[in-house]
Amino acid sequence: MLSTEMNDRLARVGPGTPGGELMRRYWIPFMPAGMLNEDPVQKVRLLGEDLTCYKDRSGDIGLIGNRCMHRAVDLKWGIPDEHGLRCPYHGWLYDAAGVCVEAPLEARTDMFADRLKLDAYPVKEMGGLLFAYMGPSPAPLLPPWDLFVWPNSVRQIGYVTLEANWLQCQENTGDPSHGVWLHGYLFKYALEKMDDQDRLANMSDSFMKQGVGIKDLYANETEYGMEKGVIFSKELGAESDHTSRHSTVIFPFYTEQNAAGAPWSEFQIRVPIDDYHTYHISYNCYAAPPGVEAPKQDVIPYYEVPMWDEQGRPILDAILNQDFIGWWAQGPLTDRSQENLGRTDIPVVFLRRQIDEQIQIVEDGGDPMNFFRDPATMPEILYGGGGPAEAWQNPEWASKDLGLSRNTRLQYHKGGAEWESDRFGPAVPLVAELHRRIEEVQASTKS
Repeated sequence: MLSTEMNDRLARVGPGTPGGELMRRYWIPFMPAGMLNEDPVQKVRLLGEDLTCYKDRSGDIGLIGNRCMHRAVDLKWGIPDEHGLRCPYHGWLYDAAGVCVEAPLEARTDMFADRLKLDAYPVKEMGGLLFAYMGPSPAPLLPPWDLFVWPNSVRQIGYVTLEANWLQCQENTGDPSHGVWLHGYLFKYALEKMDDQDRLANMSDSFMKQGVGIKDLYANETEYGMEKGVIFSKELGAESDHTSRHSTVIFPFYTEQNAAGAPWSEFQIRVPIDDYHTYHISYNCYAAPPGVEAPKQDVIPYYEVPMWDEQGRPILDAILNQDFIGWWAQGPLTDRSQENLGRTDIPVVFLRRQIDEQIQIVEDGGDPMNFFRDPATMPEILYGGGGPAEAWQNPEWASKDLGLSRNTRLQYHKGGAEWESDRFGPAVPLVAELHRRIEEVQASTKS
């Protein structure tokens, strides 16, 4: 359990809060870049601040305060100019630095240029996402985490706004044993309620088996975050003595599943909107192995992950949506002073301590984990998960048994997408074509 004071220290993200000051040391992904192609002015709420993101007619992107300094009109209704955004009421023009550079109906149109300035934050694009830096200058480097920049891949971006504090979402990644029930028994129960006999017949019991023979859990700090997993004992009922490593945490709010270069991998990104809401991004990267060309994409597509079906019932027959339940069912901001922890929470405790340690570093005037300043030491690809998928990068990958089977995320051309939330994404046909090409090369190698 945590005290109320410590809970607030770790979870709250508004301006001036300890957790908020930590978050403001990072480039924060906040929107698929493609959204500005459909509407060049978008309302944004990030770290408790209401903002407006726009693309002007020259193609530059700005992120500025949400209300005109004249008479407080919401700039989500603004008009993109050649350079900047105009208030629709009287035409006041704001540039990407938030400066009111023109007030066209005043006697001197530039009379406010040296006096009025909205909050404004720099924006960069990477991998089809827009990132904002909201901290003190100078801004750090935008780290090229592997899935954002891996070549020869198909990508798609899923997003959803959840009524849950960001830490409730991120603690899920510090909980390597939750899959037994949340993705095992709950999944089975959801399919039973749907009377989905086909998927019940094909459902793997791998999640449920993960609850047998648990000896211990572990958590260790890595260069970029933490790793954690479960230690199994044959004596306690497991099939063998072994250690199962769970997905990798990239501090402060990323989880990486699988590894760059694999036919399926994913970032789950828990972006704090405010103390009570999270903008959750599912960033899917489907890579082609050597000798296979991935289908081309002009723009990385995006989609909103649905939480409810047409009858208003929660969608629970997808793994990510099951995670959603675990997060928002705790309430908008859970009271951790009331919890009772057990051995399965060892990595959760580690994650909380790591956040507190990094907050303290910022409070002491230092740079926290994953704050990068020196361009000379920044590689073209930063492997937050520990490295690329070696088996899939082996030139002889096609002759190896890499676990391609039906009903997996490596077999979208045979229905594998139906088990996950990315089945709702617009890139699934391209991914299916990629997986078909991979299987075709494997078949030709073995024939």
